[in-house]
Amino acid sequence: MAPTNDHPGELAAQDPIKLISIRESALSLDEVFRAVGDDAAGGTALFVGTVRNHDGGADVDALGYSCHPSAESEMRRVAEKVVAEFPVRALAAVHRVGDLKVGDLAVVVAVSCPHRGEAFEACRKLIDDLKHDVPIWKHQTFSDGTEEWVGAC
Repeated sequence: MAPTNDHPGELAAQDPIKLISIRESALSLDEVFRAVGDDAAGGTALFVGTVRNHDGGADVDALGYSCHPSAESEMRRVAEKVVAEFPVRALAAVHRVGDLKVGDLAVVVAVSCPHRGEAFEACRKLIDDLKHDVPIWKHQTFSDGTEEWVGAC
């Protein structure tokens, strides 16, 4: 069913970008989920990126994220593009920097839209564009003593 805009809840939210942050402290799923709560949203999609214990066939022992000073403003720019493309009611994105352990949350993004399909698509675009466009770098140290830097998230 195509949106008819017959109900005020189907109109675009006034300021749908509720939370954009880069932090050195642990991330909270509850904080991000609460930030995108909206009574006019019928669907909320949440993506959680965690530190895994391997990459490219090698065991990961340590991982750290660092970012350019412009990273948070770039996250906002990416969020604004998503809001312009989808009927977003609320959007939130937080990314961690510093030293992380296996299992730690590295990034949490969420989007609420009137319908589930829109929420899924908007959330996918948000995380994909953040990974591609925001200047955040990952430094991995492997069990064999080698290390690598990975551009973006």
